[in-house]
Amino acid sequence: MTGAAEVQGSNDAELPTEIGEFLVHLAKERDLSKNTISAYTRDLREFSTWLAQTNGEQGWDWNALSRVHIRGYLAHLTRRGLAKRSIARQLSAVRSFYKWMHRDERVDVNPARAVATPRLPRTLPAYLDRQQADTLLQHAATRAQSLEFTDVRNVAMLELFYSSGLRLSELRGIDLADLDLVSQQVKVRGKGRKERIVPLGDHAQRALRNYLVKRDVLLAKLAGSPKARLARGAVFLSERGARISARAVQHAMVTLMQAVSEGADLTTHSLRHTFATHLVDAGADLRAVQELLGHASISTTQIYTHTSVDRLKKVYRQAHPRA
Repeated sequence: MTGAAEVQGSNDAELPTEIGEFLVHLAKERDLSKNTISAYTRDLREFSTWLAQTNGEQGWDWNALSRVHIRGYLAHLTRRGLAKRSIARQLSAVRSFYKWMHRDERVDVNPARAVATPRLPRTLPAYLDRQQADTLLQHAATRAQSLEFTDVRNVAMLELFYSSGLRLSELRGIDLADLDLVSQQVKVRGKGRKERIVPLGDHAQRALRNYLVKRDVLLAKLAGSPKARLARGAVFLSERGARISARAVQHAMVTLMQAVSEGADLTTHSLRHTFATHLVDAGADLRAVQELLGHASISTTQIYTHTSVDRLKKVYRQAHPRA
């Protein structure tokens, strides 16, 4: 029978003891990021809540659950209208949890291994073509001529996104010690806190140099303010001197993109897709693109070959007389 224990950082919601210990394992032994821990917490809380609702007051035994129970949970998620990708993520969390219990000899088998992952549609990521990217960068550079702190900062972030293919969290987490403008490279921390070195293009280097001057002026101005929350180690700052928030980065980039591509379904992540797509289109080796993006598997990077082929087919249909 499962017990329950409060897990620190889970909004005071009670979780079964085993799940709480698994989350501690992820945080302490596997050193996963807070965002990843939060995702596991949400998914496993929902799974345990469903188990409690379907098994009543008698509770359940982890060792007694079978693949039939887990399939029933996936069917429940489907009836709720969850997307296949969300269902696959929740199944992955349950698998990891059972894998840990099995390795720790808390259960005899891992029933989640026998449950098939929902077939996910291969969706091509939103991205900017070369002309759109050039227009966007020129638009941001024109705004930066105002010499306002936010405009100069935003063009530096945009150039860095496009130059190096960073995730939003990676760009936001960059510290001054990670940035080497002489060697034109930056150290970033990706998923699972894995570090990698990525190059900086000439345009990104110049934009960053201009921004860092503005950054120093801002910090000097705020130094005497008792209300300022200064983050002297962070590269990208808010106007109050704190490390810029993820929401502020997203808002700044989407605002710039909407100015040149109104109505397009573009996000900050679209800049990462644009970076990878343009490299693949230019003949870059897929393994090299994989390393630049920090993908653990080459299969994740292969989506950009599909993007390239899809575009070639479109050109073919438009240009060939017998297409």
